[in-house]
Amino acid sequence: MSGRQLLKKFLIWRIKHVNERVFISALAILTGVVTGLVAVVIKNSVHLIQDLLKGWFSSETENFLFMFYPIVGITLAVIVARYLIRQRVGHGIPTVLYSISKTRGEIRPHNMFSSIITSALTVGFGGSVGLEGPTVATGAAYGSRIGKLFHLKHKHIILLLGCASTGAMAAIFKAPVAAIVFALEVIMLDLTMASLVPLLLASAAAVITSYLFMGQNVLYPVQLVDAFQISHLHFYAILGVFTGLMSVYFTKMYMYVGKAFQRINSWIWKLVAGGLILGLLIFLMPSLYGEGYEVINGALSGKFDHLFENTFYYNSQSDFIMIVLAFFLILFFKVIATSVTFNAGGVGGIFAPSLFLGSNLGLMFSIIVNKLGWKISLSNFALVGMAGSIAGIIHAPLTAIFLIAEITGGYELFLPLIIVAAISYATVRIFTSNSVYTKQLAKRGELLTHNADKNMLSMLKLESLIEKNFLTINEEASLGDLTKIISKSSRTIYVVVDEQNVLKGIVWLDHVKHLMFRPELYDNTFVRDLMYMPVELVETSMSVQQVAEIFETTQHYNLPVVDNGKYIGFVSRAKVFSNYRKKMKHYSND
Repeated sequence: MSGRQLLKKFLIWRIKHVNERVFISALAILTGVVTGLVAVVIKNSVHLIQDLLKGWFSSETENFLFMFYPIVGITLAVIVARYLIRQRVGHGIPTVLYSISKTRGEIRPHNMFSSIITSALTVGFGGSVGLEGPTVATGAAYGSRIGKLFHLKHKHIILLLGCASTGAMAAIFKAPVAAIVFALEVIMLDLTMASLVPLLLASAAAVITSYLFMGQNVLYPVQLVDAFQISHLHFYAILGVFTGLMSVYFTKMYMYVGKAFQRINSWIWKLVAGGLILGLLIFLMPSLYGEGYEVINGALSGKFDHLFENTFYYNSQSDFIMIVLAFFLILFFKVIATSVTFNAGGVGGIFAPSLFLGSNLGLMFSIIVNKLGWKISLSNFALVGMAGSIAGIIHAPLTAIFLIAEITGGYELFLPLIIVAAISYATVRIFTSNSVYTKQLAKRGELLTHNADKNMLSMLKLESLIEKNFLTINEEASLGDLTKIISKSSRTIYVVVDEQNVLKGIVWLDHVKHLMFRPELYDNTFVRDLMYMPVELVETSMSVQQVAEIFETTQHYNLPVVDNGKYIGFVSRAKVFSNYRKKMKHYSND
């Protein structure tokens, strides 16, 4: 018996004997285990590469190999993508958001392994990005394939993508609660009991898998020596503003570097330019190397020696001015290093760079405040700075609060975490309404949000709503010819086109029916005298949401659809909103 026949028998048995919710819960656990294993493989692969490449470096001297490692890693990643996989390897979380919005949850099969290989090469050789994005993308690809394999409904496949994303975050950060908040806040899953239970199971399964292979210790262990003091509240508020402004800088610089690289037509020159820039930055500031795990842990301990290790200015670390300058430079160039890594062809995520920026900004802030005469905790401010950067850069304040509390064990600082995350997010929203994850998707109208109306409309495809049973006629035809067309049509609109099928106008039955009973006008009255050109036209490139907005503002019931001026058909208000209601009913049925 073939595998296909066995699967068919199993599916028939499952329908008869296993409740749908129980089956989805079982698949959620399976997805969680798989994504947990993905996180283990990616993490260990990167650590192995980094140990081989720089485990033998001395911390007191610079090493010129830092200039060449990044371009080698990105080159290998690009070669794998272009010549072995032969498909584009997307950036983690935006890939998942796009698949939910536009491809009915389907992610290409190569994503089950391509992100693992390319991200390990990118980060292992020094690419200044993180691993959570590729882990989420890989886990989501497995979730998508599991859903397709068992012929699940669209909404259940989307749920498995959410479970995979939850599992990936839970496993790589060992933060099961924050992972669920992430799925609800960033992946945009709606919070219902039907979705919450599978998310909980996936998160638990993934984090247990991670514990089995990587231990139960928190990712960034912090010894909280100093308790939160209410008298320092204003310092936390100021740090929230600073992390918000830094998040704005991250978003703007990320987009600016992206546009600069778009002007380079050749992928080879993008690779060369990006690799050289990144190599130079890492040579000058080696702490920019890779995801920065050790750097973040150092900052959380109140140490800043990472700013000077492997540099030619190693002996300047006792000079306060040099310390502050080194902090400014590392914060400024970390954003550029991350942006260049992506645009040169590297694969990774931005959670780790966000944590890097937040911890170093918080540490720098506390060092300066202490120098000015106040006494605040270095490690506490480094810790809450990470919450501010995640809230601002990712636009996910709840994820930031729970993630930082879980990955550091810093629940005693829950109140300052809330304050910094909230103020940072409020600050960044003044300048931009979308994160780096969603900016491009939102610009193209491909982003799902927590707005149910927009989500349902974005899932509808315009081509499936176009009606083509409207009869056409030439503008030079007579009223007699039009009368014959009217007698054959069940519609009240008649489309006027030329020989190339270009839309010239439309004729309404209500506008001509008083002439149809006057045969003397048949031969000397022409369609060109009876037609009119509608002001509102629907282009095939428009989204259904844009079409719905036109219906709302114009109160029309039918709109002609054109493609570069050529007539395609009509879309009706009734069909758009009836399909919208069907979609809403389908997704709200728990």
